[in-house]
Amino acid sequence: MTSQTHGRLWVVATPIGNLDDFSPRAQETLKKVDVIAAEDTRHSGPLLARFGIGTRLVALHEHNERDEAERLVQRMREGVDVALISDAGTPLISDPGFRLVRAARAAGLTVSVVPGPCAAVAALSVAGLPSDRFVFEGFLPAKSGARRERLSTLADEPRTLVFYESSHRVRECLEDMVQAFGAERPAVLARELTKLFETVLDGTLADVVARVAADPNQERGEFVLIVAGRPEDEDARLAEGRRVFALLREELPPARAAKMAAAITGAPRKQLYEG
Repeated sequence: MTSQTHGRLWVVATPIGNLDDFSPRAQETLKKVDVIAAEDTRHSGPLLARFGIGTRLVALHEHNERDEAERLVQRMREGVDVALISDAGTPLISDPGFRLVRAARAAGLTVSVVPGPCAAVAALSVAGLPSDRFVFEGFLPAKSGARRERLSTLADEPRTLVFYESSHRVRECLEDMVQAFGAERPAVLARELTKLFETVLDGTLADVVARVAADPNQERGEFVLIVAGRPEDEDARLAEGRRVFALLREELPPARAAKMAAAITGAPRKQLYEG
């Protein structure tokens, strides 16, 4: 695919699980380019070999991207075509690559995309939560204190929140979300999307935490966490819920009054009962 003119950078999506999602265009592009820049060549090598793609691989990851981007841009200036792939899904989405794309565009080179799977978008499409406006937060901090601090800054965000999380932190992360967003906030945990053990758990954050705690298998695999944004009218709804709760409490036990007030107004029952 080398030519006398400048080369091109192709940003190519690969499967997130099911290999049938590897599009014919993506396969053809990866066969024709001169070099494939992969996040982890040991991971991508077997996938490419399975589809008969023998193009030369080079590693491009968070530790070498700055230097490697300069080298690849120079190669493209000389006429070499380069494809960028990540370990799975669409490159740059919580993966390396933006420095390479930015450098290529700054050099006046053409950057083209071969779209395909993306775990965040796949999870949104099956979550049943508002997707007309959403915020992708990627991975939260690994340390609990920093994670809780970050979640606290998102508590009033009205748009749907999308997170990636690892298996050894998913339960702890969910518990932190209960504290930050409230137990009644709607949420979805999408696990192992497109793979054999795919599961999608939905309900309130409290529901999802309980289901994960009850089934150790739900802590295995790769995860997308989606949390509904705070309703823009939540303050008014809570105020109305408290008003109704106060009236009902004159005639009913507090727990019963809170349950009925929540059903009538849509305000969180726990906040009515505790507040």
